[in-house]
Order: sequence, then structure tokens, then C-alpha cells
Amino acid sequence: MGLQLNSPMRFVPGVGPARARYLAEKGIHTVEDLLYYFPFRYENRITFTPIKELRPGVTTCVQAEVATAGLVRFARSRLRIFHLAASDNTGILYAKWFHADYLQRLFKPGQRLVLYGKVEEDPYRPGQLQMIQPQHEILSSAREPGDSTETGRIVPIYEAAGPISSRIFRRMIYHTLRNLDSTLPDPLPNYLRQRFAFPDRLAALWQTHFPEPEVDLAQLEQFRTSAQQRLIFEEFFFLQLGLALRRRNARQATGIAFALNDRVREAIKRILPFHPTMAQKRVLKEIAEDMQQAVPMNRLLQGDVGSGKTIVSFEAASIAIENGYQVALMAPTEILAVQHYLYAKERFAATPYRLALLISAVPASNKTDVRRQLAAGELDFVVGTHALLEEDVAFHRLGLVIVDEQHRFGVLQRLKLIRKGVQPDVLVMTATPIPRTLALTLYGDLDLSVIDELPPGRTPIETRWVSDDKAAGVFDFVRRQVRQGRQAYIVYPVIEESKRELKAATKEYERLSQKVFPELRLGLLHGRLPGEEKERVMGEFRAGQLEVLVATSVVEVGVDVPNATVMVIEHADRFGLAQLHQLRGRIGRGHHRSYCILMTPEKVSDIARERLETMVRTTDGFEIAEIDLKLRGPGEFFGTRQHGFIGFRVANLLRDHEWLSLARREAFACVAQPACEEEFRRLVDYLRESWQRRYGLAEVG
Repeated sequence: MGLQLNSPMRFVPGVGPARARYLAEKGIHTVEDLLYYFPFRYENRITFTPIKELRPGVTTCVQAEVATAGLVRFARSRLRIFHLAASDNTGILYAKWFHADYLQRLFKPGQRLVLYGKVEEDPYRPGQLQMIQPQHEILSSAREPGDSTETGRIVPIYEAAGPISSRIFRRMIYHTLRNLDSTLPDPLPNYLRQRFAFPDRLAALWQTHFPEPEVDLAQLEQFRTSAQQRLIFEEFFFLQLGLALRRRNARQATGIAFALNDRVREAIKRILPFHPTMAQKRVLKEIAEDMQQAVPMNRLLQGDVGSGKTIVSFEAASIAIENGYQVALMAPTEILAVQHYLYAKERFAATPYRLALLISAVPASNKTDVRRQLAAGELDFVVGTHALLEEDVAFHRLGLVIVDEQHRFGVLQRLKLIRKGVQPDVLVMTATPIPRTLALTLYGDLDLSVIDELPPGRTPIETRWVSDDKAAGVFDFVRRQVRQGRQAYIVYPVIEESKRELKAATKEYERLSQKVFPELRLGLLHGRLPGEEKERVMGEFRAGQLEVLVATSVVEVGVDVPNATVMVIEHADRFGLAQLHQLRGRIGRGHHRSYCILMTPEKVSDIARERLETMVRTTDGFEIAEIDLKLRGPGEFFGTRQHGFIGFRVANLLRDHEWLSLARREAFACVAQPACEEEFRRLVDYLRESWQRRYGLAEVG
């Protein structure tokens, strides 16, 4: 019996403890992990270009022998260039690497090597051709029979892992594939392989790592060969199968059938601060219809900043409370939780509902009272942070769970709160516009409601991008706005000074208070302040007692001060696009014209420039989200991967969105109407193991 997919890497020849450590850092622990570590590009080494046929401006591959190699130092400039001359009997090609002292240990005369790069004419030696910083690989002198992994084929290029080079990865993967158990089961159902003309899994792995010579190189680079697309489809299919099973299980559970009668409708009307938009009416109808069903609601409420999601969630809360149930609203930060609590007190003032706040800043004695009242059914609506998840927090009759900014929580955290009730309805909210491909991936088990309309009376926000040398003019503008009775935010990327030479909120607060705005009332807000201090500062700013709030991105979500009309963001090039959009969403909440001013050094990176130009051009959150997804990639769209985001091994949400839609359709059809019960059980068994190990999400099946 050969190697199995679950065989630890120590069973792979040539992998000792040291290599195993480097592989583990790349997430490679088993044979399966190694085989799903795919090339990031390919080189056509079937035929090499003879040196005499090289032309400037062409990117190509050359096989030659090292003639001379050495490091050249330039004393005055401290510049060091490693020079190499390579010959293939038709001519000489020169290669140069800057500050690459380590190459002295690698290259020796007589070695065979491959150079891959752009050919240029040496500007100081007319007619002499060179490659600057080319990709390079030293070829082995001896050939093992049947092991042509380096030349005479399309060669896969892998990202190195410490001292484990692309060449070592090639050898390792080649030998692993040759020694793999030939009876390897294929998890993808046969009917799907036939429908899409996919190869079996083993063949797909071979062809992706070591493609046949006739395969189109452009298709390989774009991950469009049949073998690659089979692996992409498989990855999407099992993710969507897990979401479909979770959705089916939720709908098979017995939930609460909330009554929606005249008394409930009157209660909803009492809490409305304004006439709802058509989008809010449509979304509330979708939520109310869900809540009347005897199965648990699982719905995602998505809307841009300021679209009125919170009041819709309070309307849903009224339905639950009027039916005799409790409601829990969980927010990711204490500031946002306090905001929700204060807004809830304001909106529910005309009702007999009993409200409470549960965050770490609440005194211990008060927390004890809140927990006792929750368990006894003496509270109707509780707002909290992660404090709601603590073991000693129990509910008397939890009927509705509202989770705000879900992407800041893990999936299991949401489930932990849900399980404090008996199949409660769940409403997940986010003000981060999510492109459809990400929504299908992150929230594919939820029904989707979108508020795509802003409440009436909101004024457009004018966004400007200026360089730091215009700071005096910017602060004069802030001063004029304050004199007109308005308020302003000035946001910095860090709390305290760092080696990165970024302006820090604490130091700038002192400077602004003493030298720039000595006549104005300023406040300071950042994440390290004690909870009570944060609440006091925000309360004073909300009440108009502070005219300028100096802050970090802690004000990114949930801060609602209609009188604030100016948002100045210093070092705006250091913020992500979604974060800039959220910060801008803190203004434009009243009837006065609002201004967002992005301040940066004169020179910024190309990516930062695209972010800033996007902010100036549009306030459409969904357009911004699409651009942000393209700039940062799916894995970093929400800033980190620690919140349950799924990292794909071969699939790419941007490149492969059509396969995601196909895989979703097939997965949901498979769950709704399995072709074969035995096949379906096999799929669920495979999924349960891979779902837990690969995705780290909740149980399925």
C-alpha cells in the first residue's frame, strides 16, 4: 500500500524534522496538504531559446552553463551587484542581481542552470545582452530515470518555504504522486465528473502539478485547464454542500411561530422615528414573514452605512417582545454596544420594554443584577458584546438573536449565543457591503435582505484628497464649520508614536488642543481607554459638549452624531478602502452638508492612490466593496482570517466566480434531491471530516 492522503509529512522521503517545521509554517502537515500546494506559475522548458537568438524586450527561458560568477562592490555607493556569465555554446548571456551576497554560495563555474527573465541590452555595453534579477534554478548534474521534473517539460514553479526551494518542492511532490496509493477514492460524485467532463482526482493532481507538453501555457497560468477546474469546482462544491446541509438542518428544526397581529403592528409603529423607506418596508416584510414561520429564521440584513438597518432590527425585536420573548443584540465593540443601547432606550421609550446593557465596563454588581434579571425573564431586550457569551449568562425565553457586524465574530461565537435559546430566530446585520461571491461563501446558509436606499433628508458627502502641506487650510475649514455650530472628527491610524513615523492620536490630540485649536473643546477617543472613559467622551461629543473628536478607527462603526459634518482622516493611505468608507459613514447623518478630507503624504503607493481616487469618485458602498475585493483579495477582505473566513487552496473568488455559482447550484440540488442515498451518505461523511479540518466551521450533516 502506498502513501495515503492523511499520511503525516514525516513519511514522505526526504522530509526530516527541520523541513517538516518549514512545511508546517505553510500549513503543510499531511500528504494531502502537500498535493494541494499548487504552483503559482509555470515555465515552458520544453524548448529553450539559444542565447544567439535572444532579442531585447523578450521574456524567455535559457538553459546554460555558468562560466563566471562573482560579487562586485561599489565602495562609494555601497552598491553590491552579483554578476554571472552563462554560456550555451551559441553565445554568452549576463545576469545581474542587486544586493544578493548569498548567491556567492550558490553558483560555481560549470554548473548547469536555467535563467528566466526579460532580456535587455546592457546600456553601458552596446550589443551585450543581460537579464536583471532573473528567476534562476540550478539543475542537478545527474538524472534519475523517469524523473524529468526540471527540463523537457512545462515546469511548475512553487513558492519557497524557507530553504525548501521550488526545485525541492517539485521533487517532493513528484515522488509523492508516484508513491500515492493508486486506489485513492474520488470524493466528487461520478455524475458530476461526467457532466463537466472532469478527470478523476489523481489525474487532476498529476496534470495540475506536471502538465502534459501539449497543454496551453496561457490556460495553465489562468487556471483554466480541465484538471485545474475540476479541483476548483470540488473545493466550491463541498463548501456549498456544507452550507446547504446547514441550511436544511436549520429549516427542519422547529422554531417559534411569532404572531403578527394588530397589537404587534401598532407596537412597531410606535418606535419609528421617521417614515420608512420602500427598501426598509420590503426588508421588514421579509423578516416578518420569516418570523411567522414555525422554523428558525436565519437572515442576513445587509445595507450601506446610514441605510437604517438598526431601526429595522428594532422592529423585529418588537415582534419578538410583543410575543413574550426576549431579544439579545450582540455588537463587536463596547462603543457600538453602548450606541445601540442608547438608541434602543430612545426608540423604546414609549413602550414598557425593559432594557439592559451587558459589557465588561459595567460594574460587577450591575452585571450580576442583569444576569439574574435575564434568567428570571425580567428583561426584554439586552445589548452586549462578547460578555453575552459567558457561561453564567442565561435567558428565560430567548426568541431573537441580532448579531451586528457579523464578520467581526467567528461562526462558532454566533452559534454559542443562539444555543442560549431554544431555536431562536437569528438576524445578522452588516454595514460592510459584501460582493455577491463573498456573500455566497461567508453567508451561504442565510437568506439575504438588502437595504439599498438611504433615508430621506441625507445630504451627499463631499470627499477631497489633499497632501499634508495643506493641513493649515484643512484645520481652518474645521474651525469655520465649528463656528457654524457643527462638529468634526480627526482620525489617526495609531494610538501612540511608532517607528513607522505615523502621526499618533495621543500626541496629535495634545498638539491640536494646545497649538491648533486652543479655543475649541476637544476630546480623545481610542481603544485603550477604560470603558467608562470611552462612554463619557462619546456622551460629551454626542451632547455637543465637545466640538472636535480626535480618535483612532475605533469610531469606524456605530457612532451616530447627526451634527458632525467633517471627517478628517490623516495618513488616509494607511487605511483600507472598506475602513475609509466606514469612517466616512460617521458623517452625513444630519441635514447639513458634510465633508470627508483625506490627508496623505505627497507620494503614496499605486494601490493607495487607487483607494483614495475611488473614495473621491464614489460613495456607493457596493462599488467600493467590489474594488476593495479586487485590490486586497478575498482572504484579506475583512482585515484578518481569524473570524472564520475560508481560505481556499486552489479556488479564487474573483477569477472563478462562475464555478462558484455552478457548484452552489449542484450542491443545493444534491441536498434537495439526492441522486442516490448511499452516494449522499458518502458525501456527507467526507464533508464532515473535511469541513471540520479544512474550514474550522460548525458541524454539518
